[in-house]
Amino acid sequence: MQTPYAVSFRNGQSLAVGEIPVIPIERFRDSVIAAVGGGGRIASFFAVPADGAGVRLYAVLADDGQGTLSVLSCDVQDRYPSLTPDCPQAHLFEREIAEQWGVVPEGHPWLKPVRFHAPFDGRRDVWGRTREQILPSVMKYFQVEGHEVHEVAVGPVHAGIIEPGHFRFQCHGEIVLHLEISLGYQHRGIEEAILRGPEKRLLPFMQTVAGDTSIGHTTAYCQLRESLAGGCVPPKAQAIRGIALELERLANHTGDLGALAGDIGYLPTSSFCGRIRGDFLNMSALLCGNRFGRGLAVPGGVCFDLTPKTAETLAERLTAAKKDVSTAVNLLWNTPSVLARFEDTGVVQSSICRELGMVGVPARACGIAMDCRADFPTGIYQTSPIAVSVWEKGDVFGRAYVRWLEIQKSIDFILGLLASFPEGPIRTEMKPPATNLFCVSLVEGWRGEICHAAITAADGSFRRYKIVDPSFHNWMGLAMALREQQISDFPLCNKSFNLSYCGHDL
Repeated sequence: MQTPYAVSFRNGQSLAVGEIPVIPIERFRDSVIAAVGGGGRIASFFAVPADGAGVRLYAVLADDGQGTLSVLSCDVQDRYPSLTPDCPQAHLFEREIAEQWGVVPEGHPWLKPVRFHAPFDGRRDVWGRTREQILPSVMKYFQVEGHEVHEVAVGPVHAGIIEPGHFRFQCHGEIVLHLEISLGYQHRGIEEAILRGPEKRLLPFMQTVAGDTSIGHTTAYCQLRESLAGGCVPPKAQAIRGIALELERLANHTGDLGALAGDIGYLPTSSFCGRIRGDFLNMSALLCGNRFGRGLAVPGGVCFDLTPKTAETLAERLTAAKKDVSTAVNLLWNTPSVLARFEDTGVVQSSICRELGMVGVPARACGIAMDCRADFPTGIYQTSPIAVSVWEKGDVFGRAYVRWLEIQKSIDFILGLLASFPEGPIRTEMKPPATNLFCVSLVEGWRGEICHAAITAADGSFRRYKIVDPSFHNWMGLAMALREQQISDFPLCNKSFNLSYCGHDL
């Protein structure tokens, strides 16, 4: 993927801000559209206040085949020609920029709020509302008209212990014609709070961007912070981080397979996986005392060592869990009634997946071999890569089966590391970030690609810090999975994606 007017760099590499081309909006727009049309995708797209009036737009483009990133920028005032009509991957990013900075993407087909908050500068938003007038989910919804077409509204309050999100189904009988998803109820203002950093309290923020992805987001932050400071992480610390990241993947994938079984009333796998998920969480606690891995990774390394005795105990527990999870999950694939519910349900075509820029398990279930651990490796994955797991049909079965393939590979990965574990220190001291730098850090979390991007100011503080959780890319994919499906399939499709509300809302 050759992108005119863009500068290429590697995952975790810092650039001087002055190296990034600033081009006219027309060239910027054409370059991004051409790059995506040539097989690239938008990893991040955000705005920063320009030196004069208006904002500077930054687009981070990923080339999975080449394993390279590229960035380009342009300055705009209060409006610019929208990329979305020619590049659907930009649709949610442009809505976010409009909401955060009051800049209108002219020609955007469905410009609506994303998180329902006032612009960062405190002015009225592009819809003319003050901060006091902004309420979550108060907006216009797409409506389908016709004989016997009806609307079903679900949420934002759901049964059970689940975060809030609002879903509107346009249906003809039981068939879903369109699903519109409105979030924003979990907005906490994390990106604004980060601008005071870097400081010690940023670590708790990163650990709770998406609470079930504490290791993933914290690792992305640490990698970025280390690059900005020119620091080096000891090999032993990189190995411990890799183990923690894979344990997080194991716990969540196992829990998801159990929940999918529960959604169709298949209780054996549901019950077994609920218990085995706890076993994987307890292995994370064995590493650092916290079942979600909080407090483990810090800039410069990790806070907890892995002693030979702990490594031996972890290997024993992991070997036992491998046997248990294999027994529980294979019950799914050997039960015809389970396969009848999973196969051909909630299909997302590969072309739609690429057009929307989906990532992670849903993308790999569509046959797209993309995984940061293989395409943009950092840390331990540079010397111990993991093969990408894919399926072809893009249905509930595919999203479930990719999880199972990844469970097996993650267990083997950890056991391999434990068999030849590096020695040495677990942490090095970090200097303050250098000034006027730009950096992007990608990590393959259990849901998919986590992208953290930062720009430092003249004093080394964060001028801008942008987080893209994989859920940000994939919520629209869930809506597409419901097209022409029965509305009763929504819980199963929803769980097969298992996206994060708070990771999207930040």
